[in-house]
Amino acid sequence: MNKRDSEALASRLASQGYLLTDSEQSADIILLNTCSVRDNAEQKALNKMRMLIGRSKLQERKPLFGFLGCMAQAHGEQLLEEIPGLQLVLGTHRSHKLPEYLEALLTDREKKIADCGGMEAPPVFLKDHIVPEKNSNSPLVSAFVNIMHGCDQYCTYCIVPETRGKEFSRPIADIVDECSSLAKNGVKEVTLLGQIVTSYGKRLIRPSPEGLSPFVQLLEEVEKAEGIERIRFTSPHPKGYGMDLVEAYGRLNKLCQSAHIPLQSGSNRILKAMRRGYTAERFLEILAQLRAVQPSIGVVTDIIVGFPGETEEDFQETINVVREARFDSAFIFKYSPRKYTVAAEMPDQVPMEMREERHARLMALVNEIARESYQQKIGTIQEVLVEGVSRRNVNRLQGRSRCNKIVLFEGPSAWVGTIRKFRIVRAGQYSLYGEPIETEKNK
Repeated sequence: MNKRDSEALASRLASQGYLLTDSEQSADIILLNTCSVRDNAEQKALNKMRMLIGRSKLQERKPLFGFLGCMAQAHGEQLLEEIPGLQLVLGTHRSHKLPEYLEALLTDREKKIADCGGMEAPPVFLKDHIVPEKNSNSPLVSAFVNIMHGCDQYCTYCIVPETRGKEFSRPIADIVDECSSLAKNGVKEVTLLGQIVTSYGKRLIRPSPEGLSPFVQLLEEVEKAEGIERIRFTSPHPKGYGMDLVEAYGRLNKLCQSAHIPLQSGSNRILKAMRRGYTAERFLEILAQLRAVQPSIGVVTDIIVGFPGETEEDFQETINVVREARFDSAFIFKYSPRKYTVAAEMPDQVPMEMREERHARLMALVNEIARESYQQKIGTIQEVLVEGVSRRNVNRLQGRSRCNKIVLFEGPSAWVGTIRKFRIVRAGQYSLYGEPIETEKNK
């Protein structure tokens, strides 16, 4: 979501005459788009900004420095006081005013600006995308599309409702128009974004006569967008996986066989304390339903270890669920107390050493299961959207399978932006290696 926000803001500035640069040293404006989900993310942003400002004091060029995003929203004007040299702090609800504020600062009409006010109703959705020129060596193959803003879940550990505000959903027609426009610029795959995408449209759209939720109705309409060949979405909530969404995986041809469903904990006691609204048994039931419809579906999850009050027994229940769920991969986080959250004030905070030890144990198990999962793909045929050059080997290309596995292979640059079939010949920890199969589609 931060990547999408950054792209939209950069695109908007570019449309007003600003030029993007890959080098901090040559920039006249340096903006850091920030996250507040964990304290580690905030500390990285603060240290990065202090380093950049400190370095600029040794140079003739004196850039304008600014913070954007969730940390800016959470800390506000206080950041201007704490970091000498910082000139702009712009919260999540005011990001659309970035060009206006930069103009004021660059023309010395203002020396410093902090705007971290509340959400305007409805919020301004930025639809700008950076579209490479035709015949570019890096064509736009896949794109993120915001479908909603904010979150009403109020999990006890999460600061997002504070920094992103209440849920607002975009009209279906507006989203489909954006997808269609992207397709005209060569995009083959869209990932629909929301803090909880399965909550989409609950105040905007009624369930259909067939009982389809607003989110599934949206998927059906994006499916009709000419030129779009793949649809993904992130992040859902287990509560949003009704049978209409489960069955959509079997009947919507463009909906990829992958799902990122946050578990957070395998202990029902901890899930209740987190205010998640489901049980470990219900989570496993959702996975069974999805795999019954799409046996090859790739499933990724999020898990928090060391939540306040988590005992060794609670942690073992998480281990047991992970063993049964057999995720393809997992993002595992050590619990991080966040200001404005209920969990930060809970008793029995788990010591950091214990959080780290549990994190290491769970990571070892997830890696072991993932290794087996990727090995099982050897010999299979995977349909891959070729995205571009491999990040680690410029002599290889890479893309993603429909079940969201990275596939590496050799081939000409003309393949970028095409969907091709590969036979998997080797597997790494979190990647597959393929050889092209000569088919009529691949020729």
